[in-house]
Amino acid sequence: GWWGLEGPEYLAWLQQEAEKNYTFLLGANTYRLMSGMSQQASAGDSEFSADEGAALTGLAAVPKVVFSSTLEAPLRWPNSELVAGDAVEAVREMKRTAAGPLSTLGSLSLARSLLAAGLVDRFRLVVFPLITGRTGSERIYDGYPDIALEMVESRTFDRGLQLLEYIPRVIEGPPAGN
Repeated sequence: GWWGLEGPEYLAWLQQEAEKNYTFLLGANTYRLMSGMSQQASAGDSEFSADEGAALTGLAAVPKVVFSSTLEAPLRWPNSELVAGDAVEAVREMKRTAAGPLSTLGSLSLARSLLAAGLVDRFRLVVFPLITGRTGSERIYDGYPDIALEMVESRTFDRGLQLLEYIPRVIEGPPAGN
């Protein structure tokens, strides 16, 4: 979640990003979490602010591909397609044939496997000014290969959130001399 740290500027940016015709790629856990939040927000009886609710309900209109061996079709969240096979091979084919851009949404395991396979063109990270050391359930970079990052964009949002965007390159180890 956003831990209550998202502000209007960040939520407006999310809305703008949703208008770029991305197809979002999700794993089962992120699908369960985000579809539930979207349904709560659209019901209007949630604790989400109006801006949060708009961002969450807007996700229903966005095309989504969900990679899972545990979920069953048909998926209930609108515009969601289930792929039960190999995510890396499916995304490789999607990149070859897709009409628009692809983007992961959360889905740490999926992002790891796509990055290791060399299928990630941009690595975008939004840093919230919060460390979930005791309550965090997973260190996000465990299991990643070594990656060199070339920064192509950075931005500071309200409430201290940082957008960092890089071109990733998988490497065999730390650069020489380090």
